[in-house]
Amino acid sequence: MIDLYYWTTPNGHKVSIFLEEAGLEYHVQPVHIGKGEQFAAGFLKIAPNNRIPAIVDQAPVDGGEPLALFESGAILEYLADKSGQFLPRETRARFQVLQWLYWQMGGLGPMAGQNHHFVRYAPEPIPYAIERYVKETARLYGVLDRQLAGREYVAGDYSIADMAIYPWAKGWEAQQQRLEDFPQMAAWLQRMAARPAVQRAYALAEEINRDPEALLTAEARRLLFGQQR
Repeated sequence: MIDLYYWTTPNGHKVSIFLEEAGLEYHVQPVHIGKGEQFAAGFLKIAPNNRIPAIVDQAPVDGGEPLALFESGAILEYLADKSGQFLPRETRARFQVLQWLYWQMGGLGPMAGQNHHFVRYAPEPIPYAIERYVKETARLYGVLDRQLAGREYVAGDYSIADMAIYPWAKGWEAQQQRLEDFPQMAAWLQRMAARPAVQRAYALAEEINRDPEALLTAEARRLLFGQQR
């Protein structure tokens, strides 16, 4: 059994997609980041960076005590190794997947995240910041689009790289992007959205979070970003 500490953000979706794809048994523990539940002492013991997602594997691969993990990329890599799915063992294929996982973790996620912040959450528009992150998001989608040329999935076969990238790329419209600029990515988004496990993961999100606009309240902004107004 995997305990999934989760909220309905792109990083949260990565892990729920994997668990649905792999068919692993899991229990969801919602952590409402708009209400500050990520700062609870019990959660901080599992995720000291006070960010979701996190997991506790009640039956870890080494047979020892329950194993707690935070950071979505590390969680995906661990679960892939545990289940033997979506991450090849062979060296070249494995690192083809891992480099794109790390590309998402170090590039697309942070840049699209800043895009989301300055476009949607900042207390007042900052044109320079908006332009900076909208353009960098577009550059990264250009990289992804070229990678997908002639490939059904990012690293060839479906993998944790696709699961990591999709929840961020799915938000292209809110990131002020034009999907027609990225035809290979557009086709890949359709393939991803058609996967039953992906659909189940997003159905879970709708079930858990019935008010997606809750993160836009003044109190949520204060908790998430330290905003005083």
